[in-house]
Amino acid sequence: MRREAVAGSFYAATRRELIEELERCFAGVPEGAGAETEEGIIGAVVPHAGYVYSGGVAAHVYARLPHADTFVILGPNHHGMGSLVAASRETWMTPLGSVDVDIEFIDALPRRIIDIDETAHRYEHSIEVQLPFLQYRFDTFLFVPICVALSDEETAREIGEDLAATIIRFRDKKRVIMIASSDFTHYEPDHVARVKDEAVIEAITELDVGKFYNRIFSHRSSACGVGPIASVLYAAKRLGAKQGKLVKYATSGDITGDTASVVGYGGIIIF
Repeated sequence: MRREAVAGSFYAATRRELIEELERCFAGVPEGAGAETEEGIIGAVVPHAGYVYSGGVAAHVYARLPHADTFVILGPNHHGMGSLVAASRETWMTPLGSVDVDIEFIDALPRRIIDIDETAHRYEHSIEVQLPFLQYRFDTFLFVPICVALSDEETAREIGEDLAATIIRFRDKKRVIMIASSDFTHYEPDHVARVKDEAVIEAITELDVGKFYNRIFSHRSSACGVGPIASVLYAAKRLGAKQGKLVKYATSGDITGDTASVVGYGGIIIF
């Protein structure tokens, strides 16, 4: 059993308080957005900061996601623990209850680059913080957590190819949606963060992996989920995605009022 690592810090620690917190996050979503489900959604990019900062941006994405049998969630490895690309087989707990991993999907993944390693997930928040949003929206689902410590394009291509091949294998049996967990610019002035993030997000919405990496390097972007984003882009294109759409962008300065040093958050759907 993988217990909560950041309940009480990134999000509320009790069921009642967490539901109230999620309700506040979704209160900022335009009325009817949940009904405007993009049936063609293949993937998404969602932030993973504390809910008070990025929960509203995340809610704009989750309000648009249709139900899926399995959500594959890729997040960066902030702690450097465990295997460099690590899936988990354990059941995960949040204050809203337990979430089972799709063992069938995990077992079908090629073992070229994705290992099974619980250590990589033990303290990592980037995947954990996504689960309460899914539990709030959907009664039943499985998920596949993959913690990625590498950001290079070759690794992302291999992960993306393996994910796409496995999703195709189950295409007639289950619907799978991929989620890349990432924040964007870290600790720069608000006006600088917005320029950098706009350039990177443009490449993501164009599903142009080469341009994405060029923008990351040329703008010296401090986005933390480069590997997860690129992996999802590779897989989504293989699965027939044509474009992405930015549904919400904000910075921590929008919440705190301090624009001298902010973190950027972008919510993107890929279809």
